[in-house]
Formats: sequence, C-alpha cells, structure tokens
Amino acid sequence: MERFYRSVSRILVIDDDKALCRSLEIQLKIAGHIAKSAHDATGGLSLAKDWNPDLILLDLSLSESSGLDVLRDLNGADQPIPVAMITGEQDMNATIEASKIGVVDYIRKPFTIEDVLSLLRDEKRNTLDDSRDDLIEISQISENPYEIVGADKAVIDILRQIGKLSKSRVTVLIEGESGTGKEFVARALHHASTPEAPFVAINCSAIVPTLLESELFGHKKGSFTGADRDKSGKLKLAQEGTVFLDEIGDLPLDLQAKLLRVLQEREFEPVGDTEPITFDARVVAATHHDIDNLVKEGKFREDLFYRLAVTRLVMPPLRDRLNDIPLLVTHLISRIGIQLHRPMRGITKAAIECLQTYPWPGNVRELENVLTRAVALADTDYLSDNDFILTIGNQNPANEKDNSEILSLKDMEKSHIQHVLMKTGWNITKTAELLELSPTTVRKKIDDYGLSHP
Repeated sequence: MERFYRSVSRILVIDDDKALCRSLEIQLKIAGHIAKSAHDATGGLSLAKDWNPDLILLDLSLSESSGLDVLRDLNGADQPIPVAMITGEQDMNATIEASKIGVVDYIRKPFTIEDVLSLLRDEKRNTLDDSRDDLIEISQISENPYEIVGADKAVIDILRQIGKLSKSRVTVLIEGESGTGKEFVARALHHASTPEAPFVAINCSAIVPTLLESELFGHKKGSFTGADRDKSGKLKLAQEGTVFLDEIGDLPLDLQAKLLRVLQEREFEPVGDTEPITFDARVVAATHHDIDNLVKEGKFREDLFYRLAVTRLVMPPLRDRLNDIPLLVTHLISRIGIQLHRPMRGITKAAIECLQTYPWPGNVRELENVLTRAVALADTDYLSDNDFILTIGNQNPANEKDNSEILSLKDMEKSHIQHVLMKTGWNITKTAELLELSPTTVRKKIDDYGLSHP
C-alpha cells in the first residue's frame, strides 16, 4: 500500500461548486500537492479510475446525483480510494449511511485548507504499509468463549488447581476484583469436571432479596402473591452440574442460613413446599468483597464461609499481570471483530505499550470495553496507539495521589481541547468526533481560548 506515503499527494475534488474546486486546487498546489476536480458524478468516477488519486473529497449533495451513490461506486472498485465526505448540511441519515459504506472522514462547510491538510496528515498516520514490522497480527481464537487467557504465573497456577479440583466435587470460593474473570474460572472448572451437565449461574446482587429465595429454591403455586404456577429453582435446574453463586458476599443473612443447610444436608425445600429435594450439584461461589472482613463485621456467616471456602482461588487484578496484555488484546480483538463483523488485521506495538501503561481498575472487563470501542470506531483494519488516546490517555493510576492544581471548568476545557488537538495532529474533524462536538464548535473554542497550531 503506497497510498499516502509519497510526500506529494494527489487529491481529487468532486463538487459542483466550481469556485470551491478551483480554490482547493490552488491552495493544495501551494501546499505541495497535486489536485484535480470534477463537477459531476460521471466526470468524478471517470477521473478517479484514470488518475487513481490518493484521496477524494466528495460533496454529499451533488446537483445531479447523490454523493452516496458515487461513494458506493467508488467503494465497489477493485482498489477503493479513501474518500472524505464534504457536507454543508446536517443530515443524520446520510452521515450514518456514508459511515456504513466507508468514508475516512467528514469535512463540514465552510472549511479551511488546514482542515484538508490535517486530514492528509491523519490519513498518512492511519495508512499501514504491509511491510512494517511493528504490527502484531491477530491470531485465531479458541472456540471456547470463556477461554482463560494468560501466561502469568498466578494464572497458570489457577489453571493447574482447576485441573486438580475437577477430579472431585468440593465447594470452591473464587475471589478477586470485579472484571478479573471469576465466572470464567467457574465455567472452566465445570467444563473440566461435568461438561455434559448444566451450568447454572445466579447473581446474588442483581436480584431483589424478596425474589432471590424463589430463584434459588423454586416455589409452589400459591405460596405467595403472584405465584400462579410451580417454579423450579436454580438449585434443582443444576441437576448434577454446577451452581455458580456470583457475588455471594451480597447474599442476605436469612438466605445464608438456608444455603448453609443445603450444603450441610444436601437437600432443600421450595418455597411453600414441605417435600425436600435432593441437591447433587457442585457449588462454586465468587465475590469481589474481602469476605474475611465481612465475617469479622458479622455481615457474612462464619459457618457458611467455611463451607464455601473448602478451596479458595484468587484471580489476580490485571495491573499485576500487565505482561499478559498482548495475549489478552489479540484474543479479545479477534473475538470482538467476529461479534461486530469487523475483523481486524492487527495492532501496533506502540498501542500495546500504551495499553500496558494503564492500571486497568476495571480489569479485563474494562480492557474488553476499551477494545470494543476502538474496533467499532477504527478507520483501518488495525489498531494503533491513536485509537486509545482519549480513552485511557488522561487516566491516572488508581493508587496515585492527585496533587495537581485545581482548575476552573473553563481552564479544564481549554486544556483538554488543546490536549486532544495535539494528539490528533490538529485534525479538526477527528478532534470534533472525539470531543463529541461539531467542527464549527471546535473552531469557535479554538478562537475563544486563543489556541494556535504549533
């Protein structure tokens, strides 16, 4: 891919405003580039095919045809040419449709030559030469959606323990911060021991206490208001498989006593029934709380704690295994690409280094969210450090004390706008997109705050 690597770029302008086309030709020539223009769809498509420009500036509203139709024809070529859409009106549907078809950027009228030059600089950064050696390719993912990925010693140790625990049916307590992958551990243990049996998960903090008992044990028809039929609880549905009690630390004390009886007697009674049901499943519980402190504070029964914590597995936070970032990132991007129907070719080493400088207070779940956003908004089939600037670039480590000067909202806004402008190479359109503002508003704030291009 040689496009945009030449110091002189060839730009084709397709716009029925002849004065605008002539002005752009002159200004781009002064800036050291070559520009040609066409004033209708037919001439533009013909010139694009014969001249093979590096970039096309296409007006959304041509007098005789829609710019979207021209965009579709250009995008259907054997070697599609990057297209930036010129628009003078607010048109949500057209903007969305153009993004679906494939545009590299938008330029809102009125615009300056600097907007076009910034776009060229931006596209140079976004165009990747296949011969570059700083690209980490995205590998094929496992068919298991709950694959535990990592080479850190703590992760390997957990995998070894899962292998040993799969030979028995002892109760397991999984501890760790939110987003570390506790359910992945529970599912891996289930898959290693009873893959043919049901895996039944219940989040103890997501269901109101009045309904949680019914969810766990089931109920008989007429046992309470609204119970218009018999219902089997999670414990029964698990059969001889696994019951995963997520956020067990949030289980109300009265239900803790009933769960303790289940673990001791290996039977339970549905709400409103006196006939016991045998309980054959393995119980795996998880919590992000310091459960030892909960026991000391009287918020969690000590006898239930000992029943649950026959074996304790602790998932390490992501900040303690940053060397696993490359493995996690390539695995997650591959899966995200499939989910979003946007397969990615790779990620740069600079992007990986950027991701490894952040403490990830939300752990793997936060990393997945950041990568999902980056893949969804990416302009190319690879991710670079520029795709993560606004998302994590300004975050402070979770444990770092903030001794910075307290600024006014006005100064904070000025500083933030200047920061994003620098990160985007003063690309007004990209800056506006990241700040969720219109390019016109960004230009006005640049004038208001007296910001200048370095």
